[in-house]
Amino acid sequence: MNQEKTKSGGAVQTTGHAWDGDIQEFNNPLPTWWLWSFYATVVFAVVYWIFYPAWPVADSFTKGVMNTITFVDGEGNEKTTHWNTRSLLLKDLQEGKSAVLSREYTDKVAAASYSEILGDAEMMAFTRSMANGIFGDNCAPCHGTGGAGVMGLFPNLADDDWLWGGSVDAIETTIRDGRYGFMPAFRETFDDAQLDDIASYVLSLSGHKVDAAASARGRDIFQTDAGGCHYCHTSTGTGLKSQGAANLTDSVWTIVAVESAPDLAAKKALVKGVIANGVQRTMPHWSERLSPAQIKLLTVYVHELGGGQ
Repeated sequence: MNQEKTKSGGAVQTTGHAWDGDIQEFNNPLPTWWLWSFYATVVFAVVYWIFYPAWPVADSFTKGVMNTITFVDGEGNEKTTHWNTRSLLLKDLQEGKSAVLSREYTDKVAAASYSEILGDAEMMAFTRSMANGIFGDNCAPCHGTGGAGVMGLFPNLADDDWLWGGSVDAIETTIRDGRYGFMPAFRETFDDAQLDDIASYVLSLSGHKVDAAASARGRDIFQTDAGGCHYCHTSTGTGLKSQGAANLTDSVWTIVAVESAPDLAAKKALVKGVIANGVQRTMPHWSERLSPAQIKLLTVYVHELGGGQ
């Protein structure tokens, strides 16, 4: 059945299809503007396929034509490649407005002394911003995002207790050259009773109440060549920063959590374990991975984490 229907006062052609006798399908063509828009998108797609990376071909893809982009890579080498978003990002990281300003400030910080940086609010704000990213990429996996470290493994950088010194020069040396923390194991040197005596003396140095006789015996081992502990920790137990030897007179424990132990016996057991097993901790040097400017930024950042010295 083919009929003519009116819509808004005008005749409308149908397709000639009818259902149930009176349900018909109008033949409404698409608007001209819509058709031309569709054709334009097709033309745009074809042009895009020609000029930009588009179609996969075997294990590669079409690179496009007349679309090269030149950028400087992370090692300062100039590279030219076909257009792609990664190269565009690398170019922006080198030549963008923010990148240029960042380099200018980095050069300014690199040329300044530590005292100048620490005394300049503007340079300090830039240093915190830049070094936060450097710390997150290189240091946070061990020391944590806030520098709190991991007991027994990685020192806490957020307190003011520094095994190797907390001055900016000492921190720079630590970052640049790395550190090797070593304490020999005494399990073959002392029997359990001697270990117990030395642990008692070590605990007494930081104010813990221990058996006086045991502490006196431990002192004789600590302060003489029988144990030789005083060579690194000094006769007063304050430690040598040149050796990374811990200060035993404070209550800061970096290897075992003595303060959280429930009683004296547990505290002594922890200290005895350190004496018996020794300590071996290595921090790698970063001079081959980080530039001198990055090390300087990171030095100031770590210095501020721990309150500085």
